[in-house]
Parts: sequence; C-alpha cells; structure tokens
Amino acid sequence: MYWFRLLVILFIFSGPLFSQGITDSVFIIEQVEIRSSGLFEKELAGMRESRIDTLVLQQKTLHSLSELLSENSSVFIKNHGRGALASASFRGTAASHTKVSWNGIEITSPLTGMVDFSLLPVFLVDELNLRHGTASIADRSGGLGGSINLRNNANWNKAFQFLYQQGAGSFGTFDEFIKVGGGNKKLHVSSRIYHTSSKNNYTFINRGIGMQDPLTGEIIHPTDTNKMAGYSRYGLLQEVYFKPGSEDVISAKYWGQKASRTLPRNTSYEGPDYTNRNNQEDIHHRLVFEWQHYSEASKWTIRSAFTSGKLDYSLNNMVPGLGLIPVVYSQSIQTSSLNKLAWSREFSESFSVEASLDMDVHLVSTSDSVAKTGYNARRIEQSAFVSIQKEFDDRLNMKVMLRQDHIDSTFAPPVPYLGFDLRISKTGNIFLKGNLGGNYRQPSLNDLFWQPGGNPDLLAEKGFSGELGIELTQVIGMNMLEGEITIFRSNISNWIIWIPGFKGYWEPRNIQKVKSTGIEGRMKFDGKIGELDYTFHGTYAYTQSLNYGDPDIWGVESYGKQLVYVPLHSANLMLRLNWNSIFASYQHNSYSERFTTTSNDISRRDWLYPYFMNDLSFGKSFGIKGLSLTAEFKIFNLFNETYHTILYRPMPGRHFLVLIKINV
Repeated sequence: MYWFRLLVILFIFSGPLFSQGITDSVFIIEQVEIRSSGLFEKELAGMRESRIDTLVLQQKTLHSLSELLSENSSVFIKNHGRGALASASFRGTAASHTKVSWNGIEITSPLTGMVDFSLLPVFLVDELNLRHGTASIADRSGGLGGSINLRNNANWNKAFQFLYQQGAGSFGTFDEFIKVGGGNKKLHVSSRIYHTSSKNNYTFINRGIGMQDPLTGEIIHPTDTNKMAGYSRYGLLQEVYFKPGSEDVISAKYWGQKASRTLPRNTSYEGPDYTNRNNQEDIHHRLVFEWQHYSEASKWTIRSAFTSGKLDYSLNNMVPGLGLIPVVYSQSIQTSSLNKLAWSREFSESFSVEASLDMDVHLVSTSDSVAKTGYNARRIEQSAFVSIQKEFDDRLNMKVMLRQDHIDSTFAPPVPYLGFDLRISKTGNIFLKGNLGGNYRQPSLNDLFWQPGGNPDLLAEKGFSGELGIELTQVIGMNMLEGEITIFRSNISNWIIWIPGFKGYWEPRNIQKVKSTGIEGRMKFDGKIGELDYTFHGTYAYTQSLNYGDPDIWGVESYGKQLVYVPLHSANLMLRLNWNSIFASYQHNSYSERFTTTSNDISRRDWLYPYFMNDLSFGKSFGIKGLSLTAEFKIFNLFNETYHTILYRPMPGRHFLVLIKINV
C-alpha cells in the first residue's frame, strides 16, 4: 500500500534527525544488584514453563501466533483454514481452557471464552512463555489446559531503532511491518505498524466430493479452488516507557487492530457461487497503563487497562432481481475494564512472597438483526492471589499458591497449588519437578446466554491435576544440551461442550467427567562447530483425553473414547544453521489421526488422517554503512502434502514467501 511506503521513507529520513537530538550514544547504566542461588528459579518451582526463543520470534515475525505455536510447542492448534479461525488446545483440553494475556492483561474473550490466534501477529511479541497445566493459576484461574503470556519490552540500550520487513508470497500474499523507536535512559518510545493481506485462492484436491469413473469404478476427487477466502489485517502498537527515578518505571501501551476476512465454504458444498457468502470483521482496541516501583527488596505493580472488541458476521445469498439478501447479520460488542494491584518481597535469597488483587468488569452485547435475537450481560470478576516460595539448602525448591475468585455474587472454590524442584545430581544439572493443583472455570457468557442455544443451567468446570518430570541441563564444550520430560494427569468435571440439539441448533452441555493423561517432552541442543552456529529444538506430546460422560446420554460406544480433534501423538522439530552471514532453517511438525465423532469410528468418512508438515527457509544478511539487510526465501509444505486440521476445511499445498528485512 502506498501509505506504508510513504511511512518507510519518512522513518528513514527521521533517523538522522532523531539522532541529532541525542548527543550521547553510550549509556552509563546505574549499578544493579543481581541475587540468585544459581540453581533454582524460586518463582517457577514445579512449573512446566516453555519459553519461545527470541531467535525463533525474530525468524517468524511475518507469521501469526497460531503458526508459531504449532511449529514450536506441544500445543495443538485447531486451524479452520489459512487465515481463518485458529484455537489452541493444551494437554487435550478445549480452546476455552487456554488463558491468554498481553502485558499482564487477559485478552481471552468474555463472550466465547477463547482467543483466535490467527489474529495475533508474532511481529508484536518481544517475549512469549507458556505455562502448562496448573502452573497457569499463577496468571489467572480457568486455564485448565494452560496459559500463554505475551509481553513487550523496552530496549533501553538503543538510542534509535528502525526495522522494516516486507514479504510477498503465493496466493497474492503481501506483508509489511515497520518498527521505529528510541530514546534515552529516562524515556523510550516505540511504534509498530503492520499490514498483511492475501487473496488466499489456493487450489486443492477436494476429497469432500467424489465422482465415480463409469469404466473403472474408481472414485475421482476433483481439483477445486479456495474461493472467497481472502483476508487482511492492519494495526498499530504504540509503547511509551518512562523512568522518573531509579526506583520507578511507568509505561503505557496501545494496540489497535482491524481484521477482515471472507470465510470459504466447506469442501462438501456443491451449490452455486451466489449462496452462502460469509464475511467477518474484527476490530480490537487495547490500552494498558502500568506503574512498577522497586525498593531494596520489594516490588509494587499497579496496572489498569481498557479493552474493546467488535465482531460483525454476515451470511448472504444472492437473489436475482434483489441482490444480496442477508440470512445472518450478527454483531457482538464487548468492553472490559481490567485492574490489578500486585506486591512481592524478597525476605532473603531463599524466601519470597507474592500477593495480588484483580478486579475486572466485562460488558457484552450481541444481536442478530435478521433473526431478531441477542442478549446483553455484565460480569464482574474479582480474584485474590498469594504465593510463597522457599529454597532449602540448594537442594529443594518449593512453591505454594492459592487463588480465590469471586464472580458476580458467587465465591468460586479456592484454587490451590503445591510444586517442588528437587536437585538429584551433585553437579546441580538434573532436577525432579512436580506439582499438584486444582482449577476452576466459569462458563463463558455465550455458553450461558447465546440465542438460540445458550444454557443458563450450565455448571462450572472443575479440575484437579498432577504432574511429575525430570529436567536436564548439560554443557558439553561449546555446546549446550537442555531436556525435559513430564508426565501429567488431569480430571475435569462438568466439561462444557457444544453439540447439536433436538431443536435444530447447537447447545452447550456438561460432560460428567473427562480424564486427560499424557507425556510431554522437549529437547534443545545448540552451540558452535568451527564457524558454524546451530540450534536444534524438538517437542513431543502423547495426549490421551477420554470422555467419561454418562453413557445414557453419550452412548455406550462413546464412553472412554478420545475427545474429538485431539491428536494422540504430536511432534515438531526445528534445525537452524548459521555460517557467517548465510543461514538456513528446517521445520517439521506432525500429528496423528484425529476423530470427529465421539465414537472414534474410523469406518466413517468423518475422521482426519495423520499428516507430516515440512518447511524450509534460507537466506543471507548484508551490512551496508550501518544498515543490516536480510533476504530470505521460505518454502512451506515442502513435499506438497494434502492435509486438513478441521473436517472439510482444506489447507494449501506447497507455497512460497520472499522476505526482505532492513534493520538499523
């Protein structure tokens, strides 16, 4: 777009002007005292936490968070198609069991209870960590599967920073990203602007439709095109950080985004092009203010945020002589006020305490102007949290947490957590980790009040989980080996699931009990061989999530069977090589079969076969008069595999992307 290119020119010329106002390029950093036992992170005792490497975040800036997570974590992403809805599943749980926060504020929708990860660009993220299972109650309750935390950080050491990235790829895909920022030791300002769009008109073999050859009797699947599936997103992230003194940091962050997309029809659709035309538009505004005060041993945090979201969805049919006639035109609006007061204190190197109070207010309104349905609702959520961490003689690290929620006029059951790290090697590089904890999730507002189908009699979901694992860190010459393996078990009562009802529409119901057990493993090996730098990273998950609902309701054939869309096996591998200024990267991720019926009947057509995805990229960096230039070529779905992550939603075959990056 022309205005993006104009901004690039303005930013480039603003660099010398900006630098003229800065006489010092060297910062004298005030003395900072760092205290650590060197063996434990007290705050993470017993927790299974995954941190996405900064190098991976930089490499995936043109991607959405859904692609990043599916390729670099054990989280399963249920993708409704390229550019379409993408939801996350931790440890065999549902999308609504994953809590998501941005700079400390929850961005999970109070309407749906979930987040669409296809709308979250990696470009906006400086730091990303995942907390698995009951570790998520350190953030909020309700993350029965886990939580995902996104953060932005100020780079106080750079007086001026400029980054421009442009990508062009298959299916009419274009991406532009700009970041400019700078400041001094008192003030730092950063702006990020982005735009991405795609016609998304890839071809695929349509296995949802079959024709029989009259001579051979063979079923022939036609080649089809992903029609009316284009999308675009553009937005702005503005950050301001201010240090009035050595003990305080004040920050303000604003993130605004608009996303538009047309939703393709199912592959089984055989009707005319003028019917079932879908369109969706999402608009979000998020503003957060934060003050952090540091003393010799304590830290205070006050955070206040305002968020708003609007989702418009329409379904139209073309009627000759009348034009497009709406069948559905729904509008959902949500506004939230999010507030937090937190305190922590280090009483000694081995003992610390944290406490916090949260109060959130959500107002929502939905309406369908065609069906004349909708609802208005308000929810007030209050949460008190306390955590105690203690180390014992560099051998044992323990953490106790307790969270108490009050939702509207009801106290939720207290949510406890007990975790430990035990050093089991003399050198301190092998640890036994484990935890026990509970969790609690209130139904979303759509679960309760959606028209038609909402069920105000739904019970809240309750969970109790435990896990045990071993973590290893080993330095071998110029190389570092990290590994971890964890077994987990989770019992969840009153699991909420939407199913087709007798009245012709979907309704949420409670499953009596779901048991989820499994194994998660990760390994990272990086280092240097001569002039070659390398990083190898891999994860694997075995997840058994079984339905133990009432057989009289679900049927005997569904009792004890795997939940729909939960793969039993999932894995990913990433290898990155860097030699001087030349680099290459290989990415692999794979999933076993997924069922779409509660009976797991593979004799039916409605199941998803396993797939193995492979991506390859390579490029080169150049240095020209203070500028860093990078050119990269990426190949997705290297072996042109046919696959689906959701029934009747096709995914693209082999496709390409060319990336150019300019960095100052």
